[in-house]
Amino acid sequence: MNKLSNFYASALFDIALQKNVIDDFYAQALLILDALSDKDFLHILVHPQIPASEKQEIFKKAFSEQLHEDLLSFLFLTTDKNREANLVPALKSLIELIKKHNKIVTARVLSASAYDTNQAEALREILSKKLKKQVELDLKVDPSLIGGPYIFVDGYYIDWTVKKRLRDLTVYMKEGCGA
Repeated sequence: MNKLSNFYASALFDIALQKNVIDDFYAQALLILDALSDKDFLHILVHPQIPASEKQEIFKKAFSEQLHEDLLSFLFLTTDKNREANLVPALKSLIELIKKHNKIVTARVLSASAYDTNQAEALREILSKKLKKQVELDLKVDPSLIGGPYIFVDGYYIDWTVKKRLRDLTVYMKEGCGA
């Protein structure tokens, strides 16, 4: 299944490049994935007793005004071939290919409290300048960090959390304050 999903993603990416609709495919793939995150919608999609024609009609009603014809055709293809299980992995792979092409990285940020819009934008801008790439933020809250962020982006991690600093201080104290 993984090879087939990657094949689909690669083919969709090539189409997007040829037709110069990379950004459209990116936004539309995210839209489809968001819809598929609804368990009822996904349940209908993978149900073996619902015919492909009904699934395609659902796709038409949900997406025909919002999707590029090639993405809609891809949705139809997966139902025609009973490969609905490849849909989510293929779309995720397509998104990753587009992000790599557009030099977009996702920074996973853990913090003790939620960032407001201005703080998040400031962090995104700082990371974008440092990495020379577009940065998307995946913000999560973990109160156990006490304060400060933990950031993982593009293979790097930055741990400015109070929890880590307290841990480092404990080690320092146990080792005799550097003496």
